[in-house]
Amino acid sequence: MSDNLSLRKELKEKFIREFTPSEKLFFLRKAKEAIDIRCYQPGEDLFHYCYFLTLKERLRQISPQDDGYLRLLLVETKRNIEEEIKFYEERLELTKQPVPDKTGSKFIEILSE
Repeated sequence: MSDNLSLRKELKEKFIREFTPSEKLFFLRKAKEAIDIRCYQPGEDLFHYCYFLTLKERLRQISPQDDGYLRLLLVETKRNIEEEIKFYEERLELTKQPVPDKTGSKFIEILSE
């Protein structure tokens, strides 16, 4: 149980440290949709799924000024992020429930505090 709490704390710190306020809202909105609409189970896989969705959104907002190395870097990074999203989405699909998990709100609350 203490391992889960330390992991939760670690993930929450990552969430707080790495995202802007608007990105945090995006992340939480995606997490709520995943739990309530897609019936995904809250947990580490859901965190990583939403984390990579948020990074993809961040990259979408970046527009390089030239067609050089930065553009190539953005394309490669986006491809890698999309692979991670697919990986976690497949993992979440394996544990998907027929109805939304009632503990999903706790997942959102933990990150919102």
